[in-house]
Amino acid sequence: MNSVADGPEYFGRDLEAMSFAQRYHEWILDEFGSAIRGEVAEVGAGSGNVSMMLLKEASVRSLTSFEPSANMFPLLQTRLAHSPRAKAVNSFFGDAEEFKGTKFDTILYLNVLEHVPDDEAELRLVRESLQADGSLLVFVPAGPWLFSEFDRSIGHFRRYTRKDLLRKVENAGFVVDRCIHLDSLGVVPWFLVFVLLRRTLSGGNVALYDRFVVPWLSWLERRVRPWWGKNLLLVAKPKD
Repeated sequence: MNSVADGPEYFGRDLEAMSFAQRYHEWILDEFGSAIRGEVAEVGAGSGNVSMMLLKEASVRSLTSFEPSANMFPLLQTRLAHSPRAKAVNSFFGDAEEFKGTKFDTILYLNVLEHVPDDEAELRLVRESLQADGSLLVFVPAGPWLFSEFDRSIGHFRRYTRKDLLRKVENAGFVVDRCIHLDSLGVVPWFLVFVLLRRTLSGGNVALYDRFVVPWLSWLERRVRPWWGKNLLLVAKPKD
């Protein structure tokens, strides 16, 4: 089955811009915390920005990064080539024959599940590919009302409500440990820039937000959990 809808080539405008979001990605991985461990599968790894951060985690025994895109994969492969703990796989998650029957401790979908046409089937596949005590980690865009032409242009099929994400994950055979909103402040600029003004993402804007907003916003949201946010972060385990 296909895991991502972008076809054999993905030009990665959003990935290029988000490469400037070092603190933002650190925030996400910090929120996942101890759930990142053991044999880790990263689905839709792109050019490897997050992969390199995962390899800095002592709890990651091995990292298998799946990327089907013909133009993104060589970048990923080059970046992971020097790590004996990492392997780059040029395939959709469900299509890699050498990993059929493999059980991972952690499977990560960071800004990927929204690209999947049949996300419920994908979640069932993940359920079959996890150890009994493993973890599914998901980070997705939130708020269907924030769906913009920019979302569509980069291959997003949807933005999620918390209720819908919980339903889909639970129906796939998981018990949800936590599901929280993240980036409460990002809702307003996203609506203004992408929904109303119909602009696209730029590295300069991402870098400014990452440098001046993310440090104090992440500190605040760790202490006072918002009931809204631009994204949703979920941790779930297979149901017994």
